[in-house]
Amino acid sequence: MTVTRRDILRSGAAAAVGALFAPPAVGQAAFPSRTIRIIVPFPAGATTDMLARLIANQLNTTLGQTVVENVGGAGGSLGADQVAKAAADGHTLLFGNITFTTTTSSLMYAGRARHTFDDFIPVSVGAYVPLLLLTHPSLPVANLKEFVEYARKSPTPLLYGTTGPGSILHLMAEVLKRDTGIKMDHVPYRGAAPLVTELLAGRIHFGGDQLSSSLERVRTGQLKALAVATKSAALPNVPTVRELGYPNLELQGWNGFLAPKGTPDAVVARIQEAVAAAVKHPEVNRRMLDVGAEPSGSSQAEMREMLSKQIAQVRPVIEELKLVVP
Repeated sequence: MTVTRRDILRSGAAAAVGALFAPPAVGQAAFPSRTIRIIVPFPAGATTDMLARLIANQLNTTLGQTVVENVGGAGGSLGADQVAKAAADGHTLLFGNITFTTTTSSLMYAGRARHTFDDFIPVSVGAYVPLLLLTHPSLPVANLKEFVEYARKSPTPLLYGTTGPGSILHLMAEVLKRDTGIKMDHVPYRGAAPLVTELLAGRIHFGGDQLSSSLERVRTGQLKALAVATKSAALPNVPTVRELGYPNLELQGWNGFLAPKGTPDAVVARIQEAVAAAVKHPEVNRRMLDVGAEPSGSSQAEMREMLSKQIAQVRPVIEELKLVVP
């Protein structure tokens, strides 16, 4: 049988059409194929939760149905554990913050298995948010340096609150105690919202979290800003910890997406592109700036490099202080 050039072209065209409408090959299932769960490892009502919902609302238009779930506890470790053990297909993501750096940096969790940095793939930083150190306005101090002097003169240890054992403020407060010799007792809470409530009531002397959680209360005088860990455009008159003489407290706050280890590269890239686009959306961008957040939408490589440097910074400090989380 003679095969003509016309036959070859006809068969080639048919093959192209068939390939166009053929189902994905085995192992290349379409993404997303169901609802995407974004796990926020803290209770609702604070910075990380707010930013997650802001970005997720925009992701609904590009990736389909996206829901945010709050899984608080253990300084963010419980929610992160859940994501680390989820199917590595992109349908379960962690929206964590700088506390992820401490909970994956050799903190010893007594009697309980925990995740490590290697259990995740960095996807994209949604926003950078400076860390803010706070006290109640009734305390006769103007900044962190004066607070340290006040604590030195106190006849009894002051109380410092954190968003949980192993959280970033737990580490920062212990570093401040080490560097200054002041005495403070730890009062852990399940998130920034209850911590701020206790600060407002004056039941604890020192606390803090990401700037967005307390920005309006600082502006209205309900809380007093002692220092920011890194310079903030939202509070330009608040000194940094380095300016006040405490460079060991200088840490860059962030909020971002991580996927379980083993998530396909193509899926991770698709999520990163969607996050970057969401953060650039004018309304999302505006709302982030309004609460003192710095929109990012970083690449995977940029987030991985930032995390690697931050973990290298805090890990030896954690080991030196021998922090143990029960």
